[in-house]
Amino acid sequence: MEKKIKISVFEASMILIIVLTIMGIGVIGIGLSPQVPVMLAMSFVILWSKLRGFDWLNVNAGIKDGIEKGIVPILIFILIGAMISTWIAAGTIPTLMVIGFKIISVRWFLPSVFIVCTLVGSAVGSAFTVASTVGIAFMGMGITMGLNPAMVAGAIIAGAIFGDKLSPLSETNNLAAAVVDTDLFQHIKDLLWTMVPAGVVTLVLFILLGHDDARNSLAKINQTVQVLQNNFNISFWVLLPIILVFACAAFKMPAIPTMLLNVLVTSVIILIQQPALTMNKLATIITNGYVAKTDNSTVNTLLSRGGIVSMMPTVALIVLTLSLGGLLVKFKLIATLMEPLNQHLDSSLKLIAAGLAACLGINVFVGEQFLSIILPGRAFKTAFNQGGLSNDALGRVLEEGGTVINYLVPWGVGGVFLANTLGVATVAYLPFVFFSLLCPVFSILSAISGIGLLTSNKSAALPELKP
Repeated sequence: MEKKIKISVFEASMILIIVLTIMGIGVIGIGLSPQVPVMLAMSFVILWSKLRGFDWLNVNAGIKDGIEKGIVPILIFILIGAMISTWIAAGTIPTLMVIGFKIISVRWFLPSVFIVCTLVGSAVGSAFTVASTVGIAFMGMGITMGLNPAMVAGAIIAGAIFGDKLSPLSETNNLAAAVVDTDLFQHIKDLLWTMVPAGVVTLVLFILLGHDDARNSLAKINQTVQVLQNNFNISFWVLLPIILVFACAAFKMPAIPTMLLNVLVTSVIILIQQPALTMNKLATIITNGYVAKTDNSTVNTLLSRGGIVSMMPTVALIVLTLSLGGLLVKFKLIATLMEPLNQHLDSSLKLIAAGLAACLGINVFVGEQFLSIILPGRAFKTAFNQGGLSNDALGRVLEEGGTVINYLVPWGVGGVFLANTLGVATVAYLPFVFFSLLCPVFSILSAISGIGLLTSNKSAALPELKP
């Protein structure tokens, strides 16, 4: 029988503050890779649990429960690593860069990147896929132009997240709608009240930041295009993997089979392009990543990436982070803090603010996007209903404080993946992901004004979304 140990609010608060301090000082203060601070925080929680009388069965169960929730994301990240390396080897990403240089406004580069990533994200329903495909191409273009990599990454990530929130194919949209028991299209419809204003303001900010005459960049751009054309297969048929992603999205194929099929098709393209390439060398590219060997060091740096091995630091951090989160949940440290809140939530503003804070807290302490939806969704559903707010209002809060914020946490699953994929530290790009920063602000404004806030007995007026 599991031992019942009562944890006080004060004790839970102290434990979580120490955990956050360890990770914050390690990652932000000292600049360590997040794996070590998270491992230290996990060790502290285990030590505390033993001092409080929990047995090893509880510890092991917490770790197992935590990791279990990340098995699918881990496999997706491994496949994304394989997809990146094959897309480079086939010429898909280099072709995207060449096309981008020709059709995207260099003068208005940042707003153009934001818009394109939004459109692609809304079509495929995955911010991770957008960042790891067209996002890499845009990073190469931006660095070639001499732009701040953190600003370019911010535009990519902001657009990818915005597009993800507009898509019925988004896993987090579907999860949030399921957690609060609402219709998916009603959920997306309600998101528009805060996320469209956040997207518009984000676009305006990137227009202000991205207004550049780019005359000094033209020579570098032409040189880079020439290098790409001389060293990679630049053609429209190598864009087939991208078309395949959209086709799979249209047929609502899950992420894992989509990526497996994509890697297979792209590998066939590579073998057709390079008949002399052996299966061993192709397997090395998939496993260890593509290594560019041009006479341009910048291009070599930009396009030497991908591979299953490149995702192992991310996988390691996901395992550690989810293990830590599983322990915090198992020992009811987070639940202990959330329970007393319900007694003081006597207004719409307090409900919205508390929900946002809970989602943010789960992201910071657990680092997992899905749990930032599931845990607060379960904890606040009764409070929202008793306070006169609808399930749709709660669903929106779960996205505004949970989904979009995970990408900004240095040790969070989304933050680590994007930093590794785009080559820009999370704390560096964080100030430029305006969309994620603005969503909670507009959520609070909606709670104060009542505009777009769905109650249990009224609906906000927006045109109906049809499947």
